[in-house]
Amino acid sequence: MLPRSTTGATSAGTSPICILLLAPGQSIHTIRWANGLAQRGLDVHLAALEAFPEGAYDPRVRLHRLPWGRPLGYALATGALRRLVRRIQPDLTNAHYATGYGLLARRAGCRPMVLSAWGSDIYEFPRASSWHRRLLQRNLNAATVLCATSQAMSREMSKLTRGMINITPFGIDESAFSPAGARAANGPLVIGTVKALETHYGIDILLKTYARSRALLRTTHPALAARLELHIYGDGSLRAALEALAARLDIADSTRFMGKIPHDSVPEVLRGFDVYVALSRMDSFGVAILEASACGLPVLVSDADGPAEIVADGQTGFVVPREDDLAASRRLTELLLDPARRQALGQAGRQRVLDRYTWNLSLDAMLGVYDRALSKIRS
Repeated sequence: MLPRSTTGATSAGTSPICILLLAPGQSIHTIRWANGLAQRGLDVHLAALEAFPEGAYDPRVRLHRLPWGRPLGYALATGALRRLVRRIQPDLTNAHYATGYGLLARRAGCRPMVLSAWGSDIYEFPRASSWHRRLLQRNLNAATVLCATSQAMSREMSKLTRGMINITPFGIDESAFSPAGARAANGPLVIGTVKALETHYGIDILLKTYARSRALLRTTHPALAARLELHIYGDGSLRAALEALAARLDIADSTRFMGKIPHDSVPEVLRGFDVYVALSRMDSFGVAILEASACGLPVLVSDADGPAEIVADGQTGFVVPREDDLAASRRLTELLLDPARRQALGQAGRQRVLDRYTWNLSLDAMLGVYDRALSKIRS
């Protein structure tokens, strides 16, 4: 029997466990984990090398800004983290991001340590060099318990460590991400995405897909083609190149590059879409895809690891081969021509989120991990 409970103070003689989170202070994922754990009654401390956005965190979350910035802070803030650990004496540390914060937790000797991988730390970092791979392996092997956001990421991690890997997906707030009301019958028909404008998210493939579908529909269904719009939310290093590509594809007149938006604006944006498209070359999970599904949208995704896992092909959306704009345009055209199919896929997608990916389910999974970590260290 553990002397403390991960479900809050439930009886005489027990008290909430004290958790130290090491994670990027400005990430929406960090904000959600910290606030959710505090709302479940845990004593939550968050330490980060970045500044914390004002007003983002539950007042019960105690924030600790570590000295130095990234990337030097991952090595140079070790002493400061050790002093913080001695002062607050957490029951366990949960480091999020297996490279930077995993390194910091390992060097500081944090035990027990739950290490949560996020994506690029597993899919990109170890491919940079043999040194990067060895560093990541040392971080993974130092953890008491390991976590991945998807089965696909777990399989990738298994190539680097023999440790048991728990699945703790990023959950979706199903009350915030909810379907829109009825849309105007003859209004704009909006295809959209919310992604950074970088190579691995395949925005160029989306533009080519949209261009193919629009060109075909201009011939076969000109009235419908005239209603089409492509809305791209997000920013990144490829924006100018992608805008130039849209012009070359002759779709600039109906393509809108909307720029980056705050996360609390995303639900309303998604409710303005008719189809959500994510044709990533690489993606370890796909939070935005699940958010779109929660809003009742049909989704069209590539067969990158994460999206292919979370989308039920033909049931909640369509999965197409990576970098295949012809296959994607066929599925997109099919969706654009069939509003009843769009609605059915969207409804099934929301139900899948409710069954598997709500924020409460993710918190339950993480609390189970914490219990296992504490049991393991005391056994």
